[in-house]
Amino acid sequence: MKATFRKIPLAWWFLLFAVGTACAQAPGPQREQPEFIRQGQELMREGKLEDALALYRRTLNASPESLPANIAAGSVLDLMGKGEEARKYFQKAIDAADTPELKAMAQRAMAISYAFEGNCKKTVQYEQQVFDHYDTVKNFYQQGEVADEAARVCIESGDLDAAYQWYKTGHDTGLKEPDIQPARVDLWEFRWEHAQARIAARRGNREEAQKHVAAAKAILDKGTNPQQAQFFPYLAGYVAFYGGDYKTALGELLKANQNDPFIQCLIGRTYERLGDKEKAIALYRKAATATFHNPPTAYALPFAKARLAALGG
Repeated sequence: MKATFRKIPLAWWFLLFAVGTACAQAPGPQREQPEFIRQGQELMREGKLEDALALYRRTLNASPESLPANIAAGSVLDLMGKGEEARKYFQKAIDAADTPELKAMAQRAMAISYAFEGNCKKTVQYEQQVFDHYDTVKNFYQQGEVADEAARVCIESGDLDAAYQWYKTGHDTGLKEPDIQPARVDLWEFRWEHAQARIAARRGNREEAQKHVAAAKAILDKGTNPQQAQFFPYLAGYVAFYGGDYKTALGELLKANQNDPFIQCLIGRTYERLGDKEKAIALYRKAATATFHNPPTAYALPFAKARLAALGG
């Protein structure tokens, strides 16, 4: 079973489950997609999580050590709010992995599982293991990605000190990349300013937050990382929201990625503060259908469901 899995590019699995920020940067060939994964994805898109889980479990009955089936089953269970059961499958994947790279992938999935419960400490425990793996292969860029992923979970879990330290680690480690290009330097500087602005906003330091927003915009205006432009309205809206300027927050957030469940929740929260319950509910309903296994969904899914219950939506 393990040898069969190695025919599937690792990067493709990160794309498939959206585990980590690198997922959108490494497309894999669709022809190598296992049929049971394709079927499971289709079921999940239709909102049939129970059916997808049943499919993955049937695969595991025949191939108990299948890494993709264990990760897929665990991911669906997290989406269903069954984290304790999900982590049994992720642990099986960790135990079944026969290369450090595959083990790191399974550990990263385990880290995200804890993110669904807002558990910064446990998320960091597993992200640290992934971070250490990339240190052994001197992949500084991926180390930075993993550190930022841990930080993203911690900031939304309310542990701002841990978030700051992990974002700083991501920035400092990413810059260690040999022969790093100026554009890559700008990328890490933009991410660091972005992070510092959000943390300052969460701490109620509006002046500090705006200073970092301006610094992030200056880096973006250099034009070296045009793909990062989509993240600036999110930043501006986030800072405005936590600064209590809800009209500005709404205007900025409506320019951000409307398919991101985290953004959907933030817009929903903004509508709530502006007294528009119906629009808030509509956004929470969208967020509650997210099916990725990543930090935005890990925050948004339980939050949206809780708000819908509270608002009677």
